[in-house]
Amino acid sequence: MTEVQKLRKALADIAKAANAACGPHGRGSGRSLSSWEGGSHDEFPSCVPKALPERLTIQAAETAMRINPVNAPAFGPMTGAATDLDVMNPLMIAVMVSKYWGPTPRQLTVSFMESTPPDLRARILLHMNEWAKSGCINFAWTQGVGQVRVSRSGGGYWSYLGTDILHIPQDRQTMNLQDFTMDTPDSEYKRVVRHETGHTLGFPHEHMRQELIAKIDPNKAYDYFLRTQGWNRAMVDAQVLTPLDQKSIFGTPPDQTSIMCYQLPGSITRDGKPIIGGTDINPTDAGFAARIYPKPGRQGVAAGAAAAANAEHVQADDWDESEDVPASDLALT
Repeated sequence: MTEVQKLRKALADIAKAANAACGPHGRGSGRSLSSWEGGSHDEFPSCVPKALPERLTIQAAETAMRINPVNAPAFGPMTGAATDLDVMNPLMIAVMVSKYWGPTPRQLTVSFMESTPPDLRARILLHMNEWAKSGCINFAWTQGVGQVRVSRSGGGYWSYLGTDILHIPQDRQTMNLQDFTMDTPDSEYKRVVRHETGHTLGFPHEHMRQELIAKIDPNKAYDYFLRTQGWNRAMVDAQVLTPLDQKSIFGTPPDQTSIMCYQLPGSITRDGKPIIGGTDINPTDAGFAARIYPKPGRQGVAAGAAAAANAEHVQADDWDESEDVPASDLALT
């Protein structure tokens, strides 16, 4: 088996492992994380970024690497990785495949699945473009079918990660912002819209950092999520207690006030103090975006080697294979 074949096999194993962890038919048991994020910030306001169907795992990785070559796995720091891909834990492979858009300035078009008043469109785009103040990726409304497609229907808050949005059929949303209206408090626009836009840019959940997971008491977590979500121990391990691979993380300290970190209650931590979670893009978030997506004339870093894109388990999604985006359309990206 060639090294490329080993990598392809390992990438396919990622989807199988994620689907198995999420229960029958790739769905979690009990209440979904998305429904929690629609609740108050004092509950468990979280989201699980959406995953593509298993059949598209390899194609999506190839798309990410074509758009941004440094998304390719970086084997250098990992001794023996190039020869042991077929026996490595799939989670270790997952953190090696990023979904970043690359350092070249880029505009992503945005459309809305439902009829959306101009003032509401503008307000959502305003908050999405808060990331553009520090990075070189911006978002613009289009009357046509956008690369980012926003729905305000039921289903909570979620987004596909980074370049994966290019593989979503055009009649499906890539981001969900349930029940957002002009009456929604501005604090929720900052907390939710900016968080989900971070996922669209390819950013993972900050709470999966090893230093923050170390604060959690596993036994308390097992009890809490069994009571509130109906999760078994394997699900809690996958969704809460599996950290990002340290070798793949950009050298910024863990930050529980990051917009990409959601709140975890003090009832499951070792010291009784909650992981407070972020309510807006903070200076660390903005600085990271500036280095991953540098504005013209500024020096950035190789995104593929800088941070993990999807080490956490994501919520598997699916549709009929006949709806898959044709390869000819992907070639235009």
